[in-house]
Amino acid sequence: MIELKDRLKRTIFERVREKYPLVLSDIEIAPTPNAKMGDLALAFPLHLAKKAKTNPRQIAQDVLGLIGPLEGVTKSEIAGAGFINLFLDRKSFFRNRLRASGTRAFAAEEAKIIIEHTNINPNKAAHIGHLRNAVLGDTLARCLRYRGENVEVQNYIDDTGVQVVDVVFGILEFEKKDITDLEALEGKFDYYCWDLYARISGYLTAHPEAQARKAEIMKGIEHGGDAGAEMARYVSRRIVRAHLATMRRIGIGYDVLPCESSILHLKFWDKASSLLKERGAIYFVNEGDNKGCWVMKLEEDEEREKIIVRSDGTVTYVGKDIAYQLWKFGLLEKDFYYEPFLEEDGKTLWISTAEPRPDSPHFGGGSRVYNVIDTRQAYLQKVVTQGLRSLKFAAQAEKSIHFSYEMVALSPKSLKELGYQASEEEKDRAFLEVSGRKGLGVKADDLLDRLEEKALTEVEKRNPALEPGAKKTIAREIATAALRYFMLKFARNSLIVFDFEEALSFEGETGPYLQYTCVRLRSIFRKLEERTGMTEDRVRESAGSWDVPLDILSAGEGADFWDLVFYASTFEEEVRHAVNSLEFSYLAKFTFNLCQKLNAYYHHYPILAEENPDLRMFRLMVIHDVKKTLETALTLMGVSLPERM
Repeated sequence: MIELKDRLKRTIFERVREKYPLVLSDIEIAPTPNAKMGDLALAFPLHLAKKAKTNPRQIAQDVLGLIGPLEGVTKSEIAGAGFINLFLDRKSFFRNRLRASGTRAFAAEEAKIIIEHTNINPNKAAHIGHLRNAVLGDTLARCLRYRGENVEVQNYIDDTGVQVVDVVFGILEFEKKDITDLEALEGKFDYYCWDLYARISGYLTAHPEAQARKAEIMKGIEHGGDAGAEMARYVSRRIVRAHLATMRRIGIGYDVLPCESSILHLKFWDKASSLLKERGAIYFVNEGDNKGCWVMKLEEDEEREKIIVRSDGTVTYVGKDIAYQLWKFGLLEKDFYYEPFLEEDGKTLWISTAEPRPDSPHFGGGSRVYNVIDTRQAYLQKVVTQGLRSLKFAAQAEKSIHFSYEMVALSPKSLKELGYQASEEEKDRAFLEVSGRKGLGVKADDLLDRLEEKALTEVEKRNPALEPGAKKTIAREIATAALRYFMLKFARNSLIVFDFEEALSFEGETGPYLQYTCVRLRSIFRKLEERTGMTEDRVRESAGSWDVPLDILSAGEGADFWDLVFYASTFEEEVRHAVNSLEFSYLAKFTFNLCQKLNAYYHHYPILAEENPDLRMFRLMVIHDVKKTLETALTLMGVSLPERM
């Protein structure tokens, strides 16, 4: 559809440009509200009439004469106040879709796009809120790659932050353990640290005198070389491996893991600080509340100052983020060194290091950057972008994008299912918020385990004869689809209250429903081969020379066929719309609607039972064509396609 619209726009523009003062972008083509009125509508005659202060239908009549016949359009007519409606040649349209390879060649709009997502503090297990971040970021990466972009996915590791310091303090001072002791621990290490972090947070609150020792440990971690730094490296890297394993369960991977320790040791901040001071982006305060600090004047309120460097010389989070953002755009003229961290499926995941390595690859240097961070960080992200503008990097500031989203909570029913005992204070709440510091929340692996258990129960009920291994594989695929679709179907700035039953249902707007639709379509072609020997590949090969027999369709089937195929043809526009708006609920809704239309068509018009061979082949072609679109949409959302359900 994108190619057709672009061709029509260019043709129409060339035919009317001499008489009317237009630019190509003025020629907007939108679907009509009703197929009986046509397929596509031109609204620009109304805009021309408004400028000329004349009757829009007269302008439309004149434009219609200038446009003349259009390839792929059987009829053009004036409608309403001055629209021009186009009726597409349905036979030609469908034939072209059948003959297309199923893949589209898109020209990249950016030299390189960097997406930073997940970014879990490496001090405890991942929780349900981290899953939403990762699913959103991964879906964005998949869609951009589908559109031909060169995408680099980064997962920032804050391995020197206060959360890691708290756990290291707890291990060294509270638990009195060393690395050998930690190696001998039974159970999941990230779960052990989850519980320890909650206990230490409470202990430090109750014992403020312990903060001095914590500060010593933090200084040692930042400078490196002592027992605290060694422990911080061990803890953070072991937990990062646990996080990566959790994310692999739902099909999420990364290209590089930049570490805060590398930023500190390679003195990225020193270079960023020099730039900020040279260009007057930050200044030193000699008096008042911020005395001794380097601050940035806020654009939205010049009376307020944001501290970038504290009076003790330590850099705030936002200062480090500015330095990191400068590196992402290649503006620091510095890079990390890198070493392999993980090898999986023939791909190396790299992690940053301050130690020189001759074989280091190159990362960073993007032309557009997306930071996937929840809405609570909106203010700090604005300050980071302001830092770029203050340094006269206006183009990069424009392409520094905060991909924000709201938090995830769990319904009381889901909490009970996971064995969480609500306190008296929490019992009357509609949902429970996550707080790692308080130890409240649901660990991501626990949630995924329970989803897989419930999915396996359903698979065993429906497919008792399957091998146990196959059942588990299908259950895992269903659980992943349930989770990922649930995270995508809500608008990103709306609160999600996760519910097991709603997410895992095989009916309604759920991931398993989408999978089941695809499984049913695949079963049609499997049965076709069993009964006739004709494979789906042969159906696809036949499409190149097959003549579309629309004249054999009833009026009802003709309308339903066109509604289904025309809707499927808008897929690439939906992907573009989702990417441009960062609203992947649009893509989720499109896919759900496509499944509904497919199921309705399949229900009303039998395929394998149809006795007329031409009509049977036509319906096979329709299902084959739309199935390609559905499979691509599911892949972009990270929903796998099981053979059976």
